[in-house]
Amino acid sequence: MTETTDTAPRGAAATRRSSPDATHKGRGRRGPRRGPGGGQPRSWRHSPLSRITPWLFLVAPLALLITFTYVPVASMVSYSFTDWDGVSPDREVVGLDNYVQIFTRPELFRVFFVSGYYLAASVVQIAVALYFAVILSFNLRFRNFFKGVLFFPYLINGVAIGFVFLYFFQDGGTLDSVLAWLGVTTDHPWLGDPTSANVSLAGVSVWRFTGLNFVLFLGAIQSIPGELYEAAQLDGAGRWKQFRHIIAPSIKPVISLSVILAISGSLSVFEIPYIMTGGATGTQTFVIQTVKLAFQFNKTGLASAAAVVLLLIILLITWIQRRLVPDDKVELV
Repeated sequence: MTETTDTAPRGAAATRRSSPDATHKGRGRRGPRRGPGGGQPRSWRHSPLSRITPWLFLVAPLALLITFTYVPVASMVSYSFTDWDGVSPDREVVGLDNYVQIFTRPELFRVFFVSGYYLAASVVQIAVALYFAVILSFNLRFRNFFKGVLFFPYLINGVAIGFVFLYFFQDGGTLDSVLAWLGVTTDHPWLGDPTSANVSLAGVSVWRFTGLNFVLFLGAIQSIPGELYEAAQLDGAGRWKQFRHIIAPSIKPVISLSVILAISGSLSVFEIPYIMTGGATGTQTFVIQTVKLAFQFNKTGLASAAAVVLLLIILLITWIQRRLVPDDKVELV
């Protein structure tokens, strides 16, 4: 029994080793390469360097973002609790006194009402941009030319625009000359009255920023599949029904973004009124007042508190809008 048991496995093993098929298979098949320690092979994806490589690419942008965004914001918040002139090394901590002054002194908070002119102008701006985006999204002659005409003002520097329209609205300037050619004589100071000055400045903002909203709307409209328009035309839908049932629902997220930008922009207007009027004749905005508090009256602490209040107001309005008008997922096909 013992000899039979010992001999059978050895004979079977010898038969397997001497089999031509087994020899051929053994020569044609190679085992996987082993690692240095004889274990499983290690690919580059599983190496420690592959795990830290994405973070290495993020080091530079994160460093710039933290250095020039979050650190200044943190410093601004800390300055808002002090009575600092921006130069002296000594900073007197006053707590919430700066915030109390902003909400209790009417001359500090009244400038928010000037933003109402720009907020109304932003509604006109979005409506005009949406109108031209819809019109120029269809096949029209010279549509590329008109696209460039509408977008060109946004490419011009804001300081240059301020100086151009300063000469346009001054007494005896371009506007008065054009009105005189049309037979309309007026000696109204366009930038000398608070109402007309704010309306004129808001009109300049509409002229400048319509191109930005136009490009956003046009890009969103062009991303809509053409099959939807073809199906609508087969059903007899005109331009208005196509806009109402296809274009408007499809670009709803872009419209929401434009509204957020319009509200934040109307609250933080600076360069155009600062260049054209310097905040005189009732055109001073909240940002102009903040800059004057910091660099003209040396009240950096109070100016920092005003900037923090403006930031919180913009964040609050944005949050309310996102809650009231959430972004729904749009199915285009």
